[in-house]
Amino acid sequence: MPSKLHERGLEMRKQVLGAEQVEATLSAVDQFTQPFQEVINEYVWGAVWARPGIEPRIRSMLTISMLTALNRPHELKTHIRAALGNGVTREEVMEILLHANVYCGAPAAVEAFRCMREVFNAADAAAQTPRP
Repeated sequence: MPSKLHERGLEMRKQVLGAEQVEATLSAVDQFTQPFQEVINEYVWGAVWARPGIEPRIRSMLTISMLTALNRPHELKTHIRAALGNGVTREEVMEILLHANVYCGAPAAVEAFRCMREVFNAADAAAQTPRP
């Protein structure tokens, strides 16, 4: 039976990343990745993201800057999408990446801006696609 921390983390994870993405990730777990997903739900999302001290919008902004510094493009794209859903504007994402350029260096910022453009283009394309 999942712990309260796990349940709180799963709820926060779905709130930030979107239920569809989280469910897709969890449907792909196997016996080797299940323990890792449990740790992510309990610790990352339940113990840290769900804390009351910083709202999710600010946590998204911090995460974008840290993932830029770490040069983790796959996770960066995920968190740029999540940030937009958390109320972070495109202009704020751009400003975060400009700021990261100074502290993380141009190569990290170049990759981060590529990720940003990819996420923005995908969001624009999705917005223009008619829904049935």
